This record gives sequence, structure tokens and C-alpha cells, in this order.
Amino acid sequence: MAKPTEDRSERIETEWRRERPDLDPSSIGVVTRVWELAKIFGDRRRRLLAEQHVDSALMDLLGLLRRSGPPHALTTRELTERAMVSAGAISQRLTRAENRGWVRRVPGPARQVVVELTDEGRETVDRVAGLIFAADDEALAGLSDRQRRDLAALLRRLTLTLGSGDPIPHVGGE
Repeated sequence: MAKPTEDRSERIETEWRRERPDLDPSSIGVVTRVWELAKIFGDRRRRLLAEQHVDSALMDLLGLLRRSGPPHALTTRELTERAMVSAGAISQRLTRAENRGWVRRVPGPARQVVVELTDEGRETVDRVAGLIFAADDEALAGLSDRQRRDLAALLRRLTLTLGSGDPIPHVGGE
């Protein structure tokens, strides 16, 4: 079967150009592809995690602790800030991870709660992270090392630009 010469984004852009020649739909080439890739990568990641009996919230928690460096422990406040979720969400994740033997909560200084990654938690996150990185590498196999670096740099720039807190322009006047 022959590979298609046009992807979904190109079709959408072509159709908009035909129907509304007064508009510039060139952003579709970036934005629609990013959405599609986010869905593709998200679906792949969810399947991989489901096969490993880990969900993305628990993997995020374990990854935060593992990446924190020895002794692989953070306060609940640090976890909340780094995960960018509510304290309630962190509490739920911690309870689920504790029930699986992956973390333990211990008293810290100044009435803080410190969350430690257990040996079992470290083994789990290391194993699953290895599978994730291998799957991601396979997904990116069609790009050269240079293309990966260039794409990463462009996406970083766009992320930093959009993450600056600048408001989205209001379309249609005020």
C-alpha cells in the first residue's frame, strides 16, 4: 500500500484555503499536528502504562521522587508544587502509591511530611521509565538525531513563548 502524500493537517488547510481564501490557515500545519501528536503519544503512553499496571498520575509521582536525586524524598508541599496539582490530588496519589508499597510518608522537620521512594517504588519507576524511553525512541525513529534536536529546540521555544503568561488575544473585539 502506498504511503499517503498528504496528511490530515494538509487536507484541512487546503479545504480552509478553498472555502475561505480571505483567511490564513497556515497555523494548522503546526497546531493541528501538535494536537494529533499529543493524542498519538498520549494513547501510546496510556497503553504502555496500563500494561505495566501503572497510571500516569502514579508514574508522575514516582518520577518526581526518582528525579529528585538521593535520598529520593520530597515534602508533600514540594510534590504539590512540582506536579502542579492540588494538595488533594497529591494526597490521593500518595495513598495509592503507599498501598502498593512504592512510597512511605515520614515526619519531617517543622511538622512537614516527607515522602520517600521505597526500593520497590524505585525498581518500578526505573523499569517503567526504561520502557517509556524505549517506546519514545522507537516512535521517533523516523527522525535523525539532528532533526530531533531541531524539533526539540523549536518546541522548547514555543513552549516558553506560550508559557509566558501572555493572554490569548480576544477574537472579535471587546
